[in-house]
Amino acid sequence: MLQSGRHDHAVLDPGLLDGLAELAVRVGLNLQPEQDLVMTTPVSALPLARAIARAAYRAGGGLVTPVITDRDMVLARFEHGAEAGFDRAAGWLYEGMAKAFEGGAARLALVGEDPLLLSEQNPVHVGRANRANARAYSPALVAIAGFHINWSIISCPTEDWAGRIFPDLPASEALSRLAEAISVTARLDQPDPVAAWKAHNAELARRCKMLNAARFDALHFQAPGTDLTVGLADGHAWLGGATEAQNGVVCNPNIPTEEVFTTPHAARTEGYVRATKPLSHQGSLLEEIEMRFEYGRAVSARAARGEDVLREMLGTDDGAARLGEVALVPHSSPVSQTGLLYFNTLFDENAASHIAMGQCYASCFENGASLSKAEISERGGNESLIHVDWMIGSDVMNVDGIREGAEPVALMRKGEWVRD
Repeated sequence: MLQSGRHDHAVLDPGLLDGLAELAVRVGLNLQPEQDLVMTTPVSALPLARAIARAAYRAGGGLVTPVITDRDMVLARFEHGAEAGFDRAAGWLYEGMAKAFEGGAARLALVGEDPLLLSEQNPVHVGRANRANARAYSPALVAIAGFHINWSIISCPTEDWAGRIFPDLPASEALSRLAEAISVTARLDQPDPVAAWKAHNAELARRCKMLNAARFDALHFQAPGTDLTVGLADGHAWLGGATEAQNGVVCNPNIPTEEVFTTPHAARTEGYVRATKPLSHQGSLLEEIEMRFEYGRAVSARAARGEDVLREMLGTDDGAARLGEVALVPHSSPVSQTGLLYFNTLFDENAASHIAMGQCYASCFENGASLSKAEISERGGNESLIHVDWMIGSDVMNVDGIREGAEPVALMRKGEWVRD
């Protein structure tokens, strides 16, 4: 997955970049003719961003507008910034993005930055900056969470990220290993990756159809450190894989994706739960998260590492301590089978069943596109400025579907599906 560049530096194989770019445009976004694209990318992922721009224009897309972030500038803020500056965010930028989405633009996010970039910075400053950014981003998040537009997230292998996953390997070898893993989980190792994604999406759709027909009231998760009942929102709908946005475009929001997911009821989660993987959140690492829920709210939360960041996150607003998503992922997923911890939620959430604190997806309701915010709330949908997934599944996790007055239905045993 690598080629030797000048000065013996490793560079990414153009074939890999072109393959990921085609997936992003054709499968992830399903970019439409003359449709504009707003693309966010770290500097480290610019090789892929450039390949995506070429693929978008070849596909007949409209204007591609990149929004670029730089790790050194981010660090400069936390190392040298004034105290009052941590409560500020570029609201004007996000208002512009929201306006672009209102005008029909698609949204693509490239990830590949150092997942632990801010792990040594003041957690209070990190938390304040995250809250300010979440508030400022709200206008754009509405379009994304409500699937008003076609959007997607895809990753680019970078040296900083690879170094976190393979700290004992030389940089070039670490990058090569990460590139190979991304290729496999994106199904680029298949003879026809687009056809492979079509078949995978069909399987996820079949699973969603089964769960939607079952009409469970709740899910019960049980494993060491976990005994959690997640009540499901009234009129909830399961989604997974390809999703039709409100603009009529079918897109794959995440590449890779192995999950089926729906909306919990904001007031009906009870019990306790333990994370099975660390969570990389906004540049900080949170390890061994444990929470206890009563009437839908996390009433206690701890972490062996990053607890200050966790508490800041849960204190973002009233909905931050409630669930906005519950997702089922088999332990045998291709992401899980790589055996890697990616320190990247896009990958780690597709290696294990998970829950998310914060904002629900309006699309995870029957006729969700026609529901008002008040109607979503009445059905149990949660509202928040954040949406943070964390992993609770494992190869010892059992999951049952619960209906009032009926025997539990086994859905997963030891992390694998048992019901068709």
